[in-house]
Amino acid sequence: MKISLDLLQVLDAIDRQGSFTAAAAALHRVPSALSHAVARLEDDLGVALFQREGRRATLNEAGRALLEDGRHLLRAADELERRVQRIADGWEAELRIALDAIIPVDRLYPLLADFYAGACGTQVRVTSEVLGGTWDALATGRADLVIGAPGDMPARGGIASQLLCHHAAFVFAVAPGHPLAAWEKPIPASELHRHRAVVVADTSRELLARSIGLIDGQETLHVPDIHAKASAQVAGLGIGHLPRWLAEPEIAAGRLVEKAIADPRPTLPLHLAWRTRQSGRALHWFIDQLSQNERKIALTAGL
Repeated sequence: MKISLDLLQVLDAIDRQGSFTAAAAALHRVPSALSHAVARLEDDLGVALFQREGRRATLNEAGRALLEDGRHLLRAADELERRVQRIADGWEAELRIALDAIIPVDRLYPLLADFYAGACGTQVRVTSEVLGGTWDALATGRADLVIGAPGDMPARGGIASQLLCHHAAFVFAVAPGHPLAAWEKPIPASELHRHRAVVVADTSRELLARSIGLIDGQETLHVPDIHAKASAQVAGLGIGHLPRWLAEPEIAAGRLVEKAIADPRPTLPLHLAWRTRQSGRALHWFIDQLSQNERKIALTAGL
């Protein structure tokens, strides 16, 4: 390769310092070494990079284009060196966090802001999972940490967990024009069974898929995410439970009606869970933060 990082550093120093002599001093080299390196690069490329007027040399258009693009490579190389050092110091190159769909992703942003303020360099990837899909993401290696994993932990090794909260704030809601909107008493399961339920499918790939609140034999409409579920219920396409944070604005706007049911949904334990084989500092930073009561409350309040 004719262009090396060392030569790009030489061009960068000449441009920043304004002369070969000043650049040589900044790089702790002699001016003749820089002149020789630049002349050899020009010969190899078959392109002049500088306009020379006596002892003064300034980058020409070709030299400027080479340096501008080359500076991207210098920054990338510098970041790579720092990243390798951070990994050697115990910081992961990437941390994959799976968030259960009933927790709004923006609840995680203050925590991410604090993490980024530490400038550790770990790349964070946040994904959404549904029901058993959170546990499945750990079991299959799609995630290193999951937030809001519902129900009981599967019988799989290599996973640890702790309780975040007991989620009880589900709202059973229907559109104002739905037949159940006029029902005055708590609605029995026999009546719910007669109406289509809107559900977000469990995202498990290997573990047994889970479901909550469905009645055997009930017709279902499967939608891709929790927001689509709320929209489908607003459209009168079916019935179902929604997290209170999502249902309340629709109820306040008159687009949904909250109804009582004869067999209310039981509370659902939500967990913080992680792969025990993962031992990086970024993972443990998040576990430590999410073990604090104020962080738990901020993340799960109003669910």
